[in-house]
Amino acid sequence: MSADEISLDGPQGSRREELPVEAWLVALASLPAVGPARLRALLEVGSPPAVWARLQKPHSEELAQVAGKQDLYAQWQRAAVGLNVADLWARHREHGVGVAALGTPGYPSALSSDVDPPAVVFHKGDPQVIGGPRVAIVGTRRCTRYGSDVAFELGRDLASAGVGVVSGLALGIDAAAHAGALQARVAPPIAVVGNGMDRVYPERNRPLWRAVAEQGVLLGEAPLGAPPERWRFPARNRIIAALADVVVVVESHSSGGAMHTVAEAAARDRSVMAVPGPVRSSASDGCIELLADGCAPCRDADDVLLVLGLSGAETAPLDTRPDPGDAGQRVLEALGWQPADAEQIMRGTGLTMSEVAGAVEELRVAGWVAVSGRWIERVGIPR
Repeated sequence: MSADEISLDGPQGSRREELPVEAWLVALASLPAVGPARLRALLEVGSPPAVWARLQKPHSEELAQVAGKQDLYAQWQRAAVGLNVADLWARHREHGVGVAALGTPGYPSALSSDVDPPAVVFHKGDPQVIGGPRVAIVGTRRCTRYGSDVAFELGRDLASAGVGVVSGLALGIDAAAHAGALQARVAPPIAVVGNGMDRVYPERNRPLWRAVAEQGVLLGEAPLGAPPERWRFPARNRIIAALADVVVVVESHSSGGAMHTVAEAAARDRSVMAVPGPVRSSASDGCIELLADGCAPCRDADDVLLVLGLSGAETAPLDTRPDPGDAGQRVLEALGWQPADAEQIMRGTGLTMSEVAGAVEELRVAGWVAVSGRWIERVGIPR
């Protein structure tokens, strides 16, 4: 009897023929510590239902080798005995989560030719929106207001020009980019997440998750219930890079997820651009390094459209804020694009403290600056 002919005993066995191959892929992906590499290795042993059947047998040397650790293999065996595959499959359908196996018609074509394609893709929304030009906008969760504004504007302006914005729905740069793309309501947004779609992470981005699923698509390779474990996010980053024609780093520290996405983009020969940032801002260290290494600078959406081979698109909206006035203009020039307190502004402008306070308040009301505690920060074109 071949591996693919192994029969299942009990209730799962009686329903084996009724379940699609995707249901068994979901079950395998739900096993403890099974990521892309282990799932691929499991599928080299046999078809998904056959591998599941082997897990219910006393011992399989091949599967034990894939697990690598005896205790992990034992966890897999217990899971295979206790998990009802049909119920798990029904739960994904009830949650509106689509499942596509590599090589099937529903699988995103943008990933099928990748050097490291996911064996299975989970999605909410319409995966058919993954077409046309796509740009990944990535960066640090600990971004400045400058970085957030630039990411929002890039997301909005690129989406307005018909470019699909790809990101990871993390806090900071990712969230700002997708908020901008959603405001444009032209090109549908594309988000790649690193955990089950019933485990929104971070929780404060729940409205953003819902909006992206409604207007575009959420993608991932983790089944329902999968927590946001650290090891899942580097795997997610490779999918972001695979989906993008261009990767734009808005703000990044010298190491972190954005720089890992850059490495994945380089492995796929994707263009990488970096937004110039203040040299004294640690949030721009990664971007400055990328620029020093020869990456193209990204000042606005037009720079990205040029790399994509697109031109002539109307992107940036007009700035309708009132003129900042003489004192306000001096404050803005002293601020630059880094946070400062009132004393620093006073030294940089020559204004008195009361004049600085008055000008800052007028600028805040007009939308030119944001104030958080003692810190004053310049704001881009209002959202």
